[in-house]
Amino acid sequence: MTRKTFVKALAAVPTAMVFRLLAATPTIQVFKTSTCGCCGNWVKHLQANGFEVAVKDVLDTGEYRRKYGVPEKLLSCHTGVVEGYALEGHVPAAEIHRLLQERPRAKGLAVPGMPMGSPGMEGSVSQAYSVILFDGEGRTSVFKSYPGK
Repeated sequence: MTRKTFVKALAAVPTAMVFRLLAATPTIQVFKTSTCGCCGNWVKHLQANGFEVAVKDVLDTGEYRRKYGVPEKLLSCHTGVVEGYALEGHVPAAEIHRLLQERPRAKGLAVPGMPMGSPGMEGSVSQAYSVILFDGEGRTSVFKSYPGK
């Protein structure tokens, strides 16, 4: 191998890694109503944190919560799906990345209600809230807690 060939091959390595990372970008399918502004803000949060997002405006998100196994006690204003996991409500992108890295045996994550200060619900007030991990039997556990400010 000549020096010139070696340098060209070496230069191609970072490019190949970038293409691999881009191809591995998870796409989140989001089901929301067309009138919900905070849902659109959550989508922007996901995009700003490296996710591809496909949005489907629907009349009622309840159908999708049921389809993806989100317990009623965890409901919020929108439902997402990524790599087989359900996402209910304003789940922070950091916790979605963690979910996809750790791959727990679960149905998904939820942030019940619409807590002020969660992604998409930013404002002058920030409530404490928890990201909840849930399974197919309706069992839940705290995946991450966020303090209020």
